[in-house]
Amino acid sequence: QAQFVESGGGLVQPGGSLGLSCVASGFSFDHTAIGWFRQVPGKLREGVACIKKTDGSTDVLPSAKGRFIISSDNAKKTVYLQMNNLKPEDTAVYYCSVLIPPGRYWGQGTQVTVYL
Repeated sequence: QAQFVESGGGLVQPGGSLGLSCVASGFSFDHTAIGWFRQVPGKLREGVACIKKTDGSTDVLPSAKGRFIISSDNAKKTVYLQMNNLKPEDTAVYYCSVLIPPGRYWGQGTQVTVYL
């Protein structure tokens, strides 16, 4: 069963940076698309960034383009999310996730708070 352990969240002021890590296990890491999602209480969870392990291509939420970078290290089975120029609206719990039919698997999440 796919499992994730996220880390790297914290408190940061607007304009600051944070780097999130997600260590994966229980599935074929080299051949699976893995994504970062975020959720604010009372709102739907939204996709932030995704990396397709088959070709290394990435996709980033339009509001995060130019600020967030997703990458991975196959040897460490780890996916990273580097977040720069953070804004208060980036405040959320960030989750790592993978879709392995018939289900989607989630990590426990890590809190990111951007405060004035």
